[in-house]
Amino acid sequence: MKIDNVRVKNMIPLITPKELQQELQNTEKANETVLTARETIHNILEKKDKRILLVTGPCSIHDKKAAIDYATRLRNLRDKVDNTFYIVMRTYMEKPRTSIGWKGLINDPFLDDTHNIVEGLRMARYILLQINEMGIPTATEYVDPITPQYLSTLTSWAAIGARTIESQTHREMASGLSMPIGLKNSTDGTITSALNALKAAKSPQAFLGIDENGHTSIVNTIGNPWVHLVLRGGIRPNYDKDSIDQALSELRRMNQPELIMVDCSHKNSMKKHKWQPHVWRNVIEQRNDGNDSIIGLMLESHINEGNQKLTGHLEDLEYGVSITDECISWKTTEELIFESQDILTDGILG
Repeated sequence: MKIDNVRVKNMIPLITPKELQQELQNTEKANETVLTARETIHNILEKKDKRILLVTGPCSIHDKKAAIDYATRLRNLRDKVDNTFYIVMRTYMEKPRTSIGWKGLINDPFLDDTHNIVEGLRMARYILLQINEMGIPTATEYVDPITPQYLSTLTSWAAIGARTIESQTHREMASGLSMPIGLKNSTDGTITSALNALKAAKSPQAFLGIDENGHTSIVNTIGNPWVHLVLRGGIRPNYDKDSIDQALSELRRMNQPELIMVDCSHKNSMKKHKWQPHVWRNVIEQRNDGNDSIIGLMLESHINEGNQKLTGHLEDLEYGVSITDECISWKTTEELIFESQDILTDGILG
């Protein structure tokens, strides 16, 4: 009688990270974008660069055309606000699920439950390459610990999300990643797990992973010094001054750098796009009042506002509208950024 893989339908071999990287190679321009962005973010985290790190983009990427369209708009905007904001595009290719649902472009690139992960990895790397060649740095959330081997050479900032922040595997992975990492508070809003993750991710770790040839390996890391806390709300929002002061006090108690990014979406806006501007303005006001520990903001933003359900009829999908969480529109995104630039310029440059 069979005693192993009893409930496994089949196993399909993956392309190796090295093969995919050779197929879709980093260009000189893409390398320059990634290296410059990582160094700039390091400087923001060290407060050598006074600008605010802004991670903005769709809740998830599901359409190549819309992703490049958004990146083109962002490229035109970045130069106009470069003295105040350092903008990185949110390019989330994986989505964690509490139960079931679409798990992102990598897992199901054709939105039809065929789960062609090989093509999903290929499509994700292609999109990231195109955006980086435009000079736009990219940000993502790593859900599967294998994914970074395929995509990390095109990623300038990454997150460990609220559903995986307690995971030993993800803390170990963060300790070896080459880019700065934002660690989100837990889904209930507490920051204890994220604070513990800060300590773990900064420390050397040894764990099981894969190498560029797809071989299962022992991965020994040196620790990642560029991890920082991201507040995304929980049972209640935690972007307000009291919540941020409390988080800074905990960071101080643990002898960690007092650095905070605020996610204007998720439970800080109760997952309603119309509340993101309120969160944004509150945090901008705190920064303008002198709290330079607020080093970053995150927006869930798309070409058009709101979201739509994935029904299986792709022809019915509206262009530039999220199929996961609600997003603010591009128009609102521009308005918020320009409005805040006028407020912040004197304080940041002074």
